[in-house]
Amino acid sequence: MPLTDHFPPSLPASLEGRLTTRLPSETDVEPLADLLAAAQREHTPEGIVDEDSLRSQLVGLKSWSRREIVVVPAAADGSPTEDEGPLAWVALEDRARGRTDLQFVVAREAPERKALAAALLDWAVEVGGSFARHRGVESTQMSCDTNELDVDRARLLQAAGYEKVRTWLHMRRSVTADDADGGPEPREGTRMRPVHRHDSGLPVAQDVRTVHRMLEESFADHWGSYRESFAEFVQRLIETPEEAAWDHWWIAEIEREEMWLPAGGLVAARMPATPTLGEGTYLEYLGVHRSARGHGIAKSLLGAAIRDAAERGRTHVDLEVDADSPTGADGLYESMGWATYERTQSWHSSAPAHTSRLLEPPAECTLPGRDE
Repeated sequence: MPLTDHFPPSLPASLEGRLTTRLPSETDVEPLADLLAAAQREHTPEGIVDEDSLRSQLVGLKSWSRREIVVVPAAADGSPTEDEGPLAWVALEDRARGRTDLQFVVAREAPERKALAAALLDWAVEVGGSFARHRGVESTQMSCDTNELDVDRARLLQAAGYEKVRTWLHMRRSVTADDADGGPEPREGTRMRPVHRHDSGLPVAQDVRTVHRMLEESFADHWGSYRESFAEFVQRLIETPEEAAWDHWWIAEIEREEMWLPAGGLVAARMPATPTLGEGTYLEYLGVHRSARGHGIAKSLLGAAIRDAAERGRTHVDLEVDADSPTGADGLYESMGWATYERTQSWHSSAPAHTSRLLEPPAECTLPGRDE
């Protein structure tokens, strides 16, 4: 029997008896991946969706930090169907204290598409408000990313009260076998190394904490920086053990008073091949501690990643950077051969914390659109 959210979205009255909502199930993974890929390919011809990652978000470990529903055709009795693919999906991730990440997609063929999207985004605000209450804050930042070319999605977000706040450059550098022997070497008094690992392949705990600290303290003065506790950082790693490429993690060190101290960190991952591109490396995070800037650390970490990618036979190294980075990081990347191939945007709104519905008088418990 399909499971439903305790307090589901209030869909437009005109869709009553036609569409309804339920919690995602294993059978939704493949059709939803197709729906997401189709939406991507409207602006990115080679857009792909990793079904394993999506499965984790829908029914696996990643789902535990999310609240989500799918929209499906209603059966004759009004109950949600389980054997028909979803026409829409909305997911809210309790990302960190004061931040909620939003993902959503609505099929082009969905009836009353704009009204349906508006109802789902209204529900997202209520869910974000419940996250804020659980976190003990007055409100949470609602954050959603979209491709710069996806005008339709931008209009849906704007209609729901979101504002475009940032543009991100997605950059790519080609890699050849020659790069295995080239690239900038660390300056005197600095060095780069992979994280230490146990025989099991798992990283040594001290290095995991070092990478977390380097990333937290490196981005503390950047736009949109928010604190992610070590426990939350580790939880995200545990959620996707198959994606945690520990042999793609690097630590930069600098010599101070005859001691080697952490100076930066780099976290990367494998990118699957596409019809026109071979396998690549994606630089997820690169941070240089504020106390170590000006010593060529970033360039040396990038050089290590390029050489590593070449040794693995990768064809390219991709990364994302703030178009208005205060450190001018995009200029550094360009000087080392990276070029922008795509732009995305961040859209933000705010969801105020609200009283638990469980504490409201019984007469009010039938009101739609309020979270528990």
